Amino acid sequence: MKRTLIAVGLLVVALSTAQAQKLTGAGATFPYPIYSKWFSEYSAAHPGVEINYQSIGSGGGIRQVTAGLVDFGASDMPMTDEMLASSKVKLIHIPTVLGAVVPIFNVPGINDIKFSGDVLADIYLGKIARWDDPRIAKDNPGVNFSQVPEAAKKITVVHRSDGSGTSFIFTDYLSKVNSDWANGPGKGTSPSWPVGVGGKGNENVAGLVRQLPGAIGYVELIYALQNNISYGEVKNASGKWVKASIEGVTAAAANLKQMPADYRVSITNAPGATSYPISSFTYLLIPVHAADPAKGKVIKDLLSWIVKYGEGEVTALSYAPLPAKLAEKELKSIYSLQ
Repeated sequence: MKRTLIAVGLLVVALSTAQAQKLTGAGATFPYPIYSKWFSEYSAAHPGVEINYQSIGSGGGIRQVTAGLVDFGASDMPMTDEMLASSKVKLIHIPTVLGAVVPIFNVPGINDIKFSGDVLADIYLGKIARWDDPRIAKDNPGVNFSQVPEAAKKITVVHRSDGSGTSFIFTDYLSKVNSDWANGPGKGTSPSWPVGVGGKGNENVAGLVRQLPGAIGYVELIYALQNNISYGEVKNASGKWVKASIEGVTAAAANLKQMPADYRVSITNAPGATSYPISSFTYLLIPVHAADPAKGKVIKDLLSWIVKYGEGEVTALSYAPLPAKLAEKELKSIYSLQ
């Protein structure tokens, strides 16, 4: 009887140890609101599981996960072949949700501005330096930029100062619509910005735009909505002016002909009359072989829970859910993790 009780006690301890896992992750700010919600809900439903996610930007997330410093990373930018080859751990990209990047502005007296991609690129290249530039006026018939106070007519460019997946999405788009941008700064989480001032994270970019009359910046759609920040329409690949929305992001993803086997893909400047052009998947970066098998088991269960149940919560936070066929494909990849 005594041996039986000891055996039962050891089993209980073993089960508790297996269930009590502390996972650490780091990376993208873009999906932080939904990740925070998911991780909190999953932990509440799985006593003993703690998930600590640090929203430090995609660049930081990639650095930490490739060095083996965290259990998982997060990035809005698909890792390059070179990044994957130099990683200490073999990683797989797991798309989680889709979102959008929007141009925000502070032009006194004007609440809505339309931006073509070529004009956005030339603003960020410093080639268009005033709001009353003829090219901006051409895209905005009926908008009286001459009424803007003289001090605010000069455009102040604001960009991210940290390694940011939001910057990658924005510059990936600019590279597709403007050859000078593609052959100059190019796409990346920390490009060499030709002009402007930098702010760390969405909060500081938005703060600078609010403080500086005549400023333009870019933030994630959800951040703009949550903080009641005006953002402009963008001309898509079909020549239509589109205001960022869940429907526009979903349309951009729907026009993807085929998802690559490794899930690394760009959907900026997607075809389709209703597609919002600065849209993107965001990814969790997961070790294929977990260093700690017990943690690996929890991560697999967490990922499958996200795909099966978490996706149903994303639209309330202004993200677009994964297409159904992609979700099915992902579950197979998740189940293959070791």
